[in-house]
Amino acid sequence: MKLNFSDFYQALMTKLTKLSYGGTAAIVTSMGLVVGLDVGQSTRPAILSSLLIIALADNLTDSLAIHIYQESENLERKKAFRATIGNFFTRFFVSTSFVILALILPMRYMVPIVLAWGVLLLGTLTALIAYHRNVSPKSEVAKHLGVALAVIIVSRLVGHFIIAHLS
Repeated sequence: MKLNFSDFYQALMTKLTKLSYGGTAAIVTSMGLVVGLDVGQSTRPAILSSLLIIALADNLTDSLAIHIYQESENLERKKAFRATIGNFFTRFFVSTSFVILALILPMRYMVPIVLAWGVLLLGTLTALIAYHRNVSPKSEVAKHLGVALAVIIVSRLVGHFIIAHLS
């Protein structure tokens, strides 16, 4: 059986849209976490452990929540399980990319490179889905990056609040 580009594209987009929730959550959460922890000049081990907690504990609880929601919606058992596993691994691999950056980057470059990586991932994911939906990628990317920016700003403010009031 020969697979043409159109079939390949449709299969890719089907997978991408199913995995977009987990990827988006991992991207925005990781960026916010690194920015918030940077305010207090957190150590590399503190940042790494926080990213790993997000990659594992938060990811597991989020995947469980999605699974329970899907069960409450009477989604077929196999589909619910596949969606849960897909969400977990998407979030895990995306989160791991931020862990790798935190491992290899000098601390002074971590925030700008993590933000650039997150913007690249979120922008690309958003643009691909926008093209697939036949909507303006520019407006979709702008909206989604705007929400990510809000998360980053709130994370930074929380970091400043903690330092100012608990140090």
